[in-house]
Amino acid sequence: MISGKTTLVAHIGYPTEAFKAPLIYNPWFEKSGIDAIVMPMGVKPEDYVAFLPLLFRMSNIRGALVTMPHKVTTISLVDEVTPTAAIAGACNAILKREDGTLLGDQFDGAGFVRGVERKGRVLKGARVLVLGSGGVGSAIAASLAGAGVAEMALFDTAEASVEALADRLRRHYPQLVVTTGSRDPAGFDLIVNATPLGMKDGDPMPFDIDRIAPSTFVGEVVMKSEYTPLLRAAKDKGCPVQVGTDMLYEMIPAYLEFFGFGTTTPEELRAVSQIRQ
Repeated sequence: MISGKTTLVAHIGYPTEAFKAPLIYNPWFEKSGIDAIVMPMGVKPEDYVAFLPLLFRMSNIRGALVTMPHKVTTISLVDEVTPTAAIAGACNAILKREDGTLLGDQFDGAGFVRGVERKGRVLKGARVLVLGSGGVGSAIAASLAGAGVAEMALFDTAEASVEALADRLRRHYPQLVVTTGSRDPAGFDLIVNATPLGMKDGDPMPFDIDRIAPSTFVGEVVMKSEYTPLLRAAKDKGCPVQVGTDMLYEMIPAYLEFFGFGTTTPEELRAVSQIRQ
C-alpha cells in the first residue's frame, strides 16, 4: 500500500513497457516490510534534461534507476559520479544525498562482477578479455578494474570507442595493464562477451572458442536465451560460465545498498520476482 510515508525510487526511461525492475523490487520491498516503491516514469529524450532536476525537488524521493536512452546524458546532470560511472561514460543510478546533491553510479558491471565472484572465481590478479566497448562493456571493464584484475585486453570493431575506454581505464587505474586490438582468447582467466553477438540466430561467435582452455571462465550479457550458442560451446569445453540474467539479479543487491535499503541475495529476489518468462 502506497502512503504519504512511502519512499519513491523513480525508474526513468523511454519507452517503459518492457521495464522489469518494478516486478522484482516491489515484491521484495513488500516481503521485507520496507515502505518504498519503484515507479516507472516514461520520459522522452527531449524532456529529460528539464525533467530530472524537478524530479529531485520532491521531498520523498530517494533516487532513480536510469535506463535507455538516458544513461549517457545523466553524467552531466548529477553533481558527482563514481569512478565506475566515469569510466563507463554513463550512469544507471542516481542517489539523492542528505544535502540534496546527486551522486551518479553505474551497476551493470557490479552485477557481472558479483556474479563471477559468487561462483568462486578470484578476480584479483587475473587476466581478462572484454569484447565490446559500449555502455555495458565499459561498465563491466570498469568494475573488473575495481576488483583488482592485473591485465585487461579490450576488443571492439569500433576502434575509437575501444581506445577511449582504454584511456579512461589507464587514467583511473594506472597500475592496470590495458591492451587493445586483439580478440584472441588464448591465455585469459576470464572472457566477457559484451557485444550483441548472440542476439540473432546465425550470429558468428564473438571469438574463436577452440582457442580457450577448460579453465577459462566465460561470461555473457546477452539475455535472449539462458544459454546462448557461445555459452553452450564453452560448457561443451568444460568451461565455467555465467548467463546474462545472472548479471540482472546480482545487480539489484548493489542498487539496494546504494539506496540504503539493506541488501539481499539473488535467490531471494528470484523467489519473489513477478517476472514470468
